[in-house]
Amino acid sequence: MVNAKTPDGDRRLRMDDVAELAGVSQMTVSRALRTPEKVAPETRARIEAAMAQLDYVPDLVAGSLAARRSGLIAAVVSTFENAIFAPTIAGLTEAAEAAGFTILLGSSGYSETDEERLLRAILGRRPDGVMLTDAFHTPRARRLLAAAGVPIVETWDLPAEPVDMVVGFSNVDAGRAMTLALHGFGYRRIAFVAPSSERDRRGLKRLDGYRRAMDDLGAPRREIRLHGPVATLEEGAAALVALLDQHPEADAVACSVDTLAAGALFEARRRGIDVPGRLGIAGFGDFALAQPAGLDMTTMRIAGRNIGAEAGAMLVKRIAGETPEQAVFDIGYEVVRRSSA
Repeated sequence: MVNAKTPDGDRRLRMDDVAELAGVSQMTVSRALRTPEKVAPETRARIEAAMAQLDYVPDLVAGSLAARRSGLIAAVVSTFENAIFAPTIAGLTEAAEAAGFTILLGSSGYSETDEERLLRAILGRRPDGVMLTDAFHTPRARRLLAAAGVPIVETWDLPAEPVDMVVGFSNVDAGRAMTLALHGFGYRRIAFVAPSSERDRRGLKRLDGYRRAMDDLGAPRREIRLHGPVATLEEGAAALVALLDQHPEADAVACSVDTLAAGALFEARRRGIDVPGRLGIAGFGDFALAQPAGLDMTTMRIAGRNIGAEAGAMLVKRIAGETPEQAVFDIGYEVVRRSSA
């Protein structure tokens, strides 16, 4: 019924430990987990506080499993708001289903605290492996992951201190590479559209890469930060309006994700701005809307489907007791020049 060790590390936590700390019986703890409406609110609060203090995750499927494996691989993505992680989930699903696993999917909404709550719920279903599209976790979330006893793969970045395995790329280097590419295309007054929320750390790393490139070039920075927490077409359009107001001299703009670049491109067309002559526009991700059949945008290609496929292959190998060829896989990136820059 457990997934974490007691503070002294001698044995794994049991429901008895929660009951003792909360000052109730084991039966009351069990009832609070399975039929909380039958337990007094103040008692539930004591039990929940004890579980949080102990980093205890209840096994919600123990009574129904005949084998130690659940057949589930959990995937926690940062957002469902746009298509950025859809190819990654597709690649993971293909690799997992080919090996007989089912995907359990959830979204953290770019919130570390929400990720922690979601992990607690997901780990209670005892997945055989976990894929995360974020590499930023609360200390408690890291403890829960480490204590789960299953393989973990973080994706879409290269964290300095991985929880377990990694499939990703350097967002800082990619942001720098796009900026230098625009300079190589002949643009000199390059701006960058970045997230306003500290939650989107990958977007902020790409901004950091832009800053480094502009400093290397000895050129002034021109930054536009979003109003809302999510990168949408509307935010991209608003960012272009802000760019024209704050930096009318800018001759190119790189965006932290394709969705923003598409919104900026739509707004530029609405205003009759010559793209790419008057203003070059570049995105990040190489989503379907950026490709030739869509808006034909210059972008940074990230092999999102390959990230999911590699992560799935790593998890399947580890679940089978095998060792992947490498624990950290740098998938890389590629600047793709199209008609918008």
